[in-house]
Amino acid sequence: MTTRTMRRRLHHGDVDGKRHGELFDSSEADGLSEPLLGNRIDDSSVPVPTLEDIWDDDERRKQHIHWTFVFSQLIAQWAQWLANIVLGSGSFIARLLPLSSPSQYGSNRKLLQPSLSPLQEARLRDLQKRLGVPFDGSRAEHQDALKQLWRLAYPDRELPSLKSELWKDMGWQGSDPSTDFRGGGFISLENLIFFAKKYPDSFQRLLNKRDGTRAEWEYPFAVAGVNISFMLAQMLDLQTGKPSTLAGVRFLELLADDEMAFDNLYCIVFLMMDAQWLAKRASYMEFNDVLKSTRTQIERELSLEDVYTVKDLPAYNMLTG
Repeated sequence: MTTRTMRRRLHHGDVDGKRHGELFDSSEADGLSEPLLGNRIDDSSVPVPTLEDIWDDDERRKQHIHWTFVFSQLIAQWAQWLANIVLGSGSFIARLLPLSSPSQYGSNRKLLQPSLSPLQEARLRDLQKRLGVPFDGSRAEHQDALKQLWRLAYPDRELPSLKSELWKDMGWQGSDPSTDFRGGGFISLENLIFFAKKYPDSFQRLLNKRDGTRAEWEYPFAVAGVNISFMLAQMLDLQTGKPSTLAGVRFLELLADDEMAFDNLYCIVFLMMDAQWLAKRASYMEFNDVLKSTRTQIERELSLEDVYTVKDLPAYNMLTG
């Protein structure tokens, strides 16, 4: 058995049983420890410089400033070049010098933004457009998407009206699913449809809670999916230009390989969340704690040095196993 295979199996069953604090911590700025100005000295015995001395000193000072500026520019360019190599997708040095893990630096630590290929730029732009679309229950295409999700989830059942108690069977909190999207937006519905179409067996297992010993008060499937979409968008720092968090930077490498990387990652995280739920023997009121643990686990997997595609993630085995 290869080292990589062993590592995959270990992470496949990795469940973080610890409770975590707030998702976002803000660090305090350091205060000034030294005075801005030194003590004033008044000494009449100090000799007065001549005009020639002043001119010579001024010329030397100009030369010193000039060369300091030149060297600082060279150092800045060299540092940026090195950062692009280390953080650039698929680079040789990035394989030798892996990015630090979330456990060392925290999930929200800002990194230098890597340079992106035109393909990555285009895919990131398209994904951010999708994230910016709110769900609108009055739009025909959004209504059609909800109907499509029902047909994928329950192919043998009659399609209910858009406001019906039957939607609760899927895990919506009320009779009108449109009220449950909130911050998740239309992309959260797209994610559920993608999951149902691309991985129907896994989708049906989670929808019908077929695995493990379930709680009396289970998490609502559809609403959990909306929460996962929202959590991923935040974790990957996708709503503020180029991602600069560790998880976001590593996600850009996945995006270079797969334009549907976000949707595929969503499916993996949904399965991870359900595995955490079962391992913790959780109930409805513990859903947020389970989601935090799931976030920690996927951040850890994204930080692994040999992950360059979605299929490289150890938890990807959950989709194919």
